Amino acid sequence: MQINENYQKLPGSYLFSEIARRTAAYSAANPDKTLIRLGIGDVTRPLPQAVLEAMHRAVDEMGAAETFRGYGPEQGYDFLRRAIVEQDYLPLGVCLEEDEVFVSDGAKSDCGNIGDLFGPDNVVAVCDPVYPVYVDTNAMAGRAGDYCARSGKWSKLRYMPCTAENGFTPALPEEKVDIIYLCFPNNPTGAVATREQLAAWVKYANEQDALILYDSAYEAFITQPDVPHSIYEIEGAKTCAIEFRSFSKTAGFTGTRCAYTVVPRQLQRGGAGLNGMWNRRQCTKFNGVPYVIQRAAEAVYTPEGRRQIQENISYYQRNAQLIYQGLKGAGLTVSGGINSPYIWCKTPDGLGSWEFFDRLLERANVVTTPGAGFGPSGEGYIRLTAFGEYRATQEAVERVCAVL
Repeated sequence: MQINENYQKLPGSYLFSEIARRTAAYSAANPDKTLIRLGIGDVTRPLPQAVLEAMHRAVDEMGAAETFRGYGPEQGYDFLRRAIVEQDYLPLGVCLEEDEVFVSDGAKSDCGNIGDLFGPDNVVAVCDPVYPVYVDTNAMAGRAGDYCARSGKWSKLRYMPCTAENGFTPALPEEKVDIIYLCFPNNPTGAVATREQLAAWVKYANEQDALILYDSAYEAFITQPDVPHSIYEIEGAKTCAIEFRSFSKTAGFTGTRCAYTVVPRQLQRGGAGLNGMWNRRQCTKFNGVPYVIQRAAEAVYTPEGRRQIQENISYYQRNAQLIYQGLKGAGLTVSGGINSPYIWCKTPDGLGSWEFFDRLLERANVVTTPGAGFGPSGEGYIRLTAFGEYRATQEAVERVCAVL
């Protein structure tokens, strides 16, 4: 018996697990301290009432023989896929077929599982800093090579620096790459891409026979009218891009688990249609999202559901502005927070990311996320989330400013 030795190459622990470990250790040693958590991007507002009512109705259906449902379609029920096509994409001028939408239990799962479609020798490009799942899942599959603790990089990955100098948006690769991970609005920096920038990526991918994996999980937080919500708003994207979206942050489904991935039928690579490949993968390895959850997600698209989730989004956007303005007023260099629920903050006095994390944890009793955990270019930054309760967020900003 042999194990997958790529797991032995993974450094330490998953970023958010390490944050949880340090936070728990501090709390155990200081039980009298009250922590405010602005680290992990978990929502705090309850599920909208329209969603709860839909869940209750679906639960009642499951209790009657006439309306009980067992195994559902692995791709998702038609009623939810239809709502997604008609209400998420048609208003953007994007025409999709229902069988191009695959409902799942989370964008994180899909971002990792999509790698099942790719061979081990593809050249993978990631933004730096980057959501750790993109990197770690490729490392587990052997596409990342070996990890260098000194540089914080994997030998086979191509890192695209996203720094203050380039507005935290990556430049096109100077060498050919096969798979490109893009996330806009970006996690962790909060940066967005213009239509012109996305058009350049689409042109590159089509010309180079590359594939874009586009994570738009935070598109609901876009406030500026000229910022694209989907890569499919760009002409030619259906022949080079897969898009991931989630109900987690928009409708509070972090604990309820529902998302979807769009794989256009026009997308062909290696003589095969990726839509059919993903369908085959899901039918083999996934039994679908529960009926009750999909009915809850469908309720997001009702007029009342739309209104209620927008209230929650506005609540978090208010938190984002509070953090952004508070830290900026304290003399820190900050970005994000306008089209994103995340604020990207440069550490003061040349402090390292984990050093500043520990300082805020111990002196302000505020939990953040060290930028170094997102990649080499994240060193010297921390990420703060706007998903907390408003008064707690307000107090957290006051505490951080007092420490500074």
